[in-house]
Amino acid sequence: MGPVSAPVTIVEFFDPSCEACRAFYPLVKQMMAQTGTDVRLVLRYTVFHEGSDDAVRILEAARKQNLFEPVLEAILEQQPVWADHGKPDLEKAWQIAAMAGLDVEQGKKDAVSPAIDNILAQDMADVQANNVKQTPTFFVNEKPLTEFSPQGLFTLVKAEIDASKAGS
Repeated sequence: MGPVSAPVTIVEFFDPSCEACRAFYPLVKQMMAQTGTDVRLVLRYTVFHEGSDDAVRILEAARKQNLFEPVLEAILEQQPVWADHGKPDLEKAWQIAAMAGLDVEQGKKDAVSPAIDNILAQDMADVQANNVKQTPTFFVNEKPLTEFSPQGLFTLVKAEIDASKAGS
């Protein structure tokens, strides 16, 4: 999300079933709104919770219908409804996606595509390569967030924006 040419890229290793990811999302979205074209967000899937791989499939099916952001926001907003860690109710997640505009019949066909298998496999390989142990985990211009807090993320992003402007 955000312009590809942004001087600052936040990479968030993200699990759609993670409560902390849900809590951070509005803060990250607000930060992006405040920074304009200076920041880009890249979400990398980190499927640590049961059912998260299926939630990712819903999100990627939504991407194919140009509905990624509205479905992401609905899935996160309604996470307590569908993402019980012991027994996630993915049919409810599909219903939530439908309320956000997803064509569920087409989405379920798209969700089982080899392309989505590849996205999941690549992201999980990157989780291992980057030694990601929890979600969310943030990198800002490839620098790991060491002070895990909303303020810590804001401070690191601001420092990278300032550095990019000083270098231009």
